[in-house]
Amino acid sequence: MFFRKKLTQEVWIIAGLGNPGPEYEDTRHNCGYLAIDRLSGKLGIQINKRKFKAEYGEGKIDINGKESKVVLLKPFTYMNNSGESVEQAVNWYKTDAAHLIVVYDDIDLAPGFIRVRPKGSAGSHNGMKSVIKHIAEENFPRVRVGIGKKPEKMDLADYVLGHFGKDDKAVMNKAFDAAADAVVCIIKNGAEKAMSEYNGKKF
Repeated sequence: MFFRKKLTQEVWIIAGLGNPGPEYEDTRHNCGYLAIDRLSGKLGIQINKRKFKAEYGEGKIDINGKESKVVLLKPFTYMNNSGESVEQAVNWYKTDAAHLIVVYDDIDLAPGFIRVRPKGSAGSHNGMKSVIKHIAEENFPRVRVGIGKKPEKMDLADYVLGHFGKDDKAVMNKAFDAAADAVVCIIKNGAEKAMSEYNGKKF
């Protein structure tokens, strides 16, 4: 059981979904982790704490002259149980759904594309299914990072747990940067503005 902090400022939780461990580093399913790493650099937030079944870091962001807390979260529960970690963090910081942003991979988007959505279902993504199940809420923003469709005869699990090819690495690096920038845009300007800025463009 977690005892909630008594907070005096707005808190945003940014959860990047993925799988922990060196064997999963830089795999397609770890787009959420990779985008969080970019966000860490952009916001100057070190991800060096352990709690909520996750690695996380805390920092601040200025929104029109008002300071808000930002929590960058990388769940260690493995993808299919991501909601366990997100739920604990949301409860601890007393964050409502509108201030939770989830970043994850999307096989329905080509590499180099991202898509911002203000709310919605999980689709076929097991990590998002877990998040929605645990927080009992769909009305939170998300940033999806395209990894492209799997080859016809390839198993889906093998594909998402595989590494990006040489040709995709450069474009994916740009997509991770764009995903991080889209998160900042959501926080500062809202999901609708981020959608108009980032959806439908190749990075």
